[in-house]
Amino acid sequence: MKAEGHPKYHFITVQMTDGTTFKTRSTYGQEGATLALDIDPKSHPAWTGGNQTMLDRAGRVSRFNDKFGGFIKKK
Repeated sequence: MKAEGHPKYHFITVQMTDGTTFKTRSTYGQEGATLALDIDPKSHPAWTGGNQTMLDRAGRVSRFNDKFGGFIKKK
């Protein structure tokens, strides 16, 4: 196997959203670089069960409800 076919791994520091850090090996940046995360398992709604509301981006949900709202019986 060719030697140049593999990426160079080195140690970096990963900074979580709460400020905690840990070291890991990665191909990101240079040796000793810090990767600051915007979203991690401590803050992402998929893991925390956070906000469960549906976002209405550009009125898509409203248009859907207007078009197909008659199919659902409202109590």
